[in-house]
Amino acid sequence: MKKGMIKVSVLYPNGEGKNFDMDYYCNQHVQLVGELLGDSVKAATVEKGLGGAIPGSPATYAAMGNLYFASMDSFQNSFGPNAEKIMGDLPNFTNIEPVVQISQVMI
Repeated sequence: MKKGMIKVSVLYPNGEGKNFDMDYYCNQHVQLVGELLGDSVKAATVEKGLGGAIPGSPATYAAMGNLYFASMDSFQNSFGPNAEKIMGDLPNFTNIEPVVQISQVMI
């Protein structure tokens, strides 16, 4: 990633009674997001939580999705018009309320 890029992280907190379908997320939701946001997305990653800091402890997050954009305008202009469709797909793979953080890549 290049310094100055915008990173949008969507984190899905782990916990009792929370479900996350990683197969659907990776194979259908990410594809949907890519189709809707197009070339404004410069890179994307998906991470599956495996454990916490203490050996044998559960992961804080069941999953994380990260999208990278050239600028804040690029993110806002692509995501804004598609937010309803993207957020509307969440019940198809999880019952978790995601936590979203927008960051600027520094290194």
